[in-house]
Amino acid sequence: MSIGQRLRENPLITARDVPPSLPELEVVSVFNAAVARVGDEVILLLRVAERPRSDLDPPAGALTLDLRKPFPTFAPLPSGYRKHEVVGMCVVDTASTPARVTVAYVPVDLPGLDLSDPRTIRYRDPWRPPDRADGYTDHLAQLSHLRVARSRDGITFQVDPLPALVPDGRLEEYGVEDPRATFIDGRWQVTYVSVSRWGITTSLASTLDFRTFERHGVIFLPDHKDVVLFPERVKGRYFALTRPMSQTFSKILGMWMASGDDLLEWGRHVPICLPRDGYWDERRTGASAVPFRVAEGWLELYHGVDHDSHYAMGALLLDGDDPTRVLARSRRPILAPEEAYERHGLFNDTIFSCGHLDLGGGRIRLYYGAADSVVAAADLDVRAIVASLEPWTGP
Repeated sequence: MSIGQRLRENPLITARDVPPSLPELEVVSVFNAAVARVGDEVILLLRVAERPRSDLDPPAGALTLDLRKPFPTFAPLPSGYRKHEVVGMCVVDTASTPARVTVAYVPVDLPGLDLSDPRTIRYRDPWRPPDRADGYTDHLAQLSHLRVARSRDGITFQVDPLPALVPDGRLEEYGVEDPRATFIDGRWQVTYVSVSRWGITTSLASTLDFRTFERHGVIFLPDHKDVVLFPERVKGRYFALTRPMSQTFSKILGMWMASGDDLLEWGRHVPICLPRDGYWDERRTGASAVPFRVAEGWLELYHGVDHDSHYAMGALLLDGDDPTRVLARSRRPILAPEEAYERHGLFNDTIFSCGHLDLGGGRIRLYYGAADSVVAAADLDVRAIVASLEPWTGP
């Protein structure tokens, strides 16, 4: 049973509330937002997923891609193609400065093209021997950028008309995703996921006002995501929750901790919160919101996935002086998919948070992506969360 009180205004932000970044694109979903309070504004840094519109014929001068090369190159699309004869792809043109998103149109009858999964566009050159295990190259059917939404009351948001952070360079050719914002050393430090054919990496940007950003590049190698920074140093060191994505042996996907002398170079990696057989988080675990101090130590709200691939939220209590030491965990989720907007969408039965807001008086507001489609929120009592935890002494 969830202990969070969902806002009656849910969902707070939907795809209809977000203008596309280009007229030839449509917004598919908006979700997984970082949270910040700047002055008297509540800020959400949204993940916005877009795709080319399927209701338009390719325009005059449209481009296609030569997918046979290691790095697909643009070429003119022969005239005469109609909308039902092509699939549109958002492509980050890294040859331009700055990099920009361009729509390319690929004929659906291209030999070697696989469109069976609506999330990806797969291609294998039928005329050359495969140079990978399956010979396929995957391209995403959608491309994500980060967009700011602003609110006075934390409920009604106005979405900025233009993106805040867009894919930039080859390490972000498949988009930027799932930001978290931590205020530390006088600036907001934003970790986000950079996606490319080389894998999933984590990058860092910083800002004072969520209007201009300074990018600091990749801080964790692939495959690595769900990186969340602690809001203060502990015994002189920075700490970060991480989630390496092992592809060997048992492929255990769980939360780790890293620390460092600065925010760019990290070491002392140690696992702290791994999946548990028979629990709500038995398939994978990952950090979600920025940790915050309570009387007992550090409280981290994290996401877990069960054997049915349902995403829910729980909590983790860490030692205040040694964040690598786990004191207690949620036996059951504190917020699990129940409402229609959480159970049905681009990815069903999903609650995934990237941040919370301190409401004062021992209450917080957890903003979350629901079904990978919309932004919603729930209010929780911090003491109720702590009271729901059970002591943990396992690995």
